[in-house]
Amino acid sequence: MGKAYERIDGRLRAFIEAQPIFFTATSPLDADGTVNLSPKGVSGSFAVLDEQTVAYLDFAGSTAETVAHLRENGRITLMWCAFQGPPNIVRVHGRGEPVFRDDPRFPELLGRFDGVDPSLHGLRAIIVVTAELIRDTCGYGVPFMSYDEDRTLHGQRFAREDDASLSAYFEKKEHVATSMDGLPGLPLPLPVMPPAS
Repeated sequence: MGKAYERIDGRLRAFIEAQPIFFTATSPLDADGTVNLSPKGVSGSFAVLDEQTVAYLDFAGSTAETVAHLRENGRITLMWCAFQGPPNIVRVHGRGEPVFRDDPRFPELLGRFDGVDPSLHGLRAIIVVTAELIRDTCGYGVPFMSYDEDRTLHGQRFAREDDASLSAYFEKKEHVATSMDGLPGLPLPLPVMPPAS
């Protein structure tokens, strides 16, 4: 039924890149801490960087649990499900790192995402994940569902923000600079977005 892989290539890469949504799961080291599970689905915000590395754009939201967990321990699992076509589930278990706007690697990484305008979504960081274990399973229990289109509400909400107002928005949120479990989250004030290269 399931199989483990050493690389993201060929069929696995095509499957991952074709899915309109994926999920991220992280947790703090504290056994009593809050496990976080998040859907990600803005078209163009995910990229396979190489056979061991993937990345996605971390957009504005009301918490920063994934960022906080990655800063503490780096553990992350990404999951894609086939809601159409043959049944399949792919998971990438690995180590993740938030690359913030003031990181020298940020502009080059951002250049890998040409299918989305990040200025519309309040880009906070780029999450880079190095795969340690790649698995697929049958997905027989996943229902058929159809993808119609991306929602436009996120882009409409955050397109009107500049760096200063976006920082002010994050500073008002209880769990952006600090996670629900008290871990360091998003560094604030938000660094200025570097110019496009």
